[in-house]
Amino acid sequence: MKKIYVDADACPVKEEIIKVATRHGLNVLMVCNGGIRPFKNDLVNLVIVSEGSDEADKWIFENVSHEDIVITADIPLAAKCIEKKAVVLKHDGNILTKDNIGNTLATRDLMSDLRSFDPFLKGNNKAYSKSDRSKFLNTLENLI
Repeated sequence: MKKIYVDADACPVKEEIIKVATRHGLNVLMVCNGGIRPFKNDLVNLVIVSEGSDEADKWIFENVSHEDIVITADIPLAAKCIEKKAVVLKHDGNILTKDNIGNTLATRDLMSDLRSFDPFLKGNNKAYSKSDRSKFLNTLENLI
């Protein structure tokens, strides 16, 4: 693997990424709109993009290449990065591939439509658990 790109604004596993990347000597690019402090680790670069909802996604897509790892919960960004043959990992440890991204996009769109019609569906996301964090760490380690 070449580099690890992190959609960092809402990423719950930044410390885990840094720990694994440091162990393997990989560069990490934490891409955000601001609000994240610089990292003391020389392998971790903080990339601050201009304000805007998709600016971090655009920057990651423009810079990612074959075999890089992208860590994101943003499904449209994941789909674009998969087209560039990057490896995409969600925060829960699930890998998105060309074989499962279509269904993932469809489910995302369906849930978005349902939430727009039923306000009681908003905010019903499951909490990030210790098992999610553990699965993420194991999957990232195995990818590298």
